[in-house]
Amino acid sequence: MALSIATWNINSVRLRKQLVVDFLEEYRPDVLCLQETKCPNDAFPAGAFRKIGYDHQAIHGQKGYHGVATLSRVPLSETTRRDYCGVGDSRYVSVIVEAGATRIRLHNFYVPAGGDEPNRAVNPKFAHKLDFLEEMKALNAQAESEAGVSAVLVGDLNVAPLETDVWSHKQLLRVVSHTPVETEGLTEVLSRGGWVDLVRRHVPPEEKLFTWWSYRARDWEASDRGRRLDHIWGSPDLAPALARVDVLRHARGWERPSDHVPVIAHFDV
Repeated sequence: MALSIATWNINSVRLRKQLVVDFLEEYRPDVLCLQETKCPNDAFPAGAFRKIGYDHQAIHGQKGYHGVATLSRVPLSETTRRDYCGVGDSRYVSVIVEAGATRIRLHNFYVPAGGDEPNRAVNPKFAHKLDFLEEMKALNAQAESEAGVSAVLVGDLNVAPLETDVWSHKQLLRVVSHTPVETEGLTEVLSRGGWVDLVRRHVPPEEKLFTWWSYRARDWEASDRGRRLDHIWGSPDLAPALARVDVLRHARGWERPSDHVPVIAHFDV
């Protein structure tokens, strides 16, 4: 069967509820993972998404900050919420996606941005980000406790690991999201966990690819100073099932957009 999984940092789900509805109605991914929802669970606009067929939902939010949510047209089970770094942030939720005979543990992450100064000693936000990445290194794509279950990891990981994931590798080496300590940390999460970078399996690593453009740019499209902060990874058994990946660059130009755009992976499972 065909299965599509999308990830999108929405930067306030209540502010951009209609954008999400329009996206779901036009693209109809089977599953959508949202990050930075910025609202507690009881304020999440669940009904608007159920109306258009996304009946299965796993929400982990908090007032005004952070927050993740997974919306699905196919059954979900075994929801897990975890407080990474033990600071009370809602940055992770996982579910089992029931896709025919295939069961997929889907991890939805919103990694801390890390502030402006890439120095652990003077910037607690950067220290938190590095600690969060360190904790993620224990997450294995083929968990021994879930034999026979494939895995997908998605989200705004707030790191652009490759030189071609940023508009200028040289100019961003000391800018948070592309510093060596971050890129090496995320690369170790990927390799130690046995994950496959599905987006870069579809789009060659030599090609520039961005999923985020700052609000600060007067003309984001003309300047094109983007970064690839949004990722879709999979367990090795799912890699051959990947049919294509869509990065909806044009979504950055929608009315009152998020600064991130949706990324969709399509599988034949």
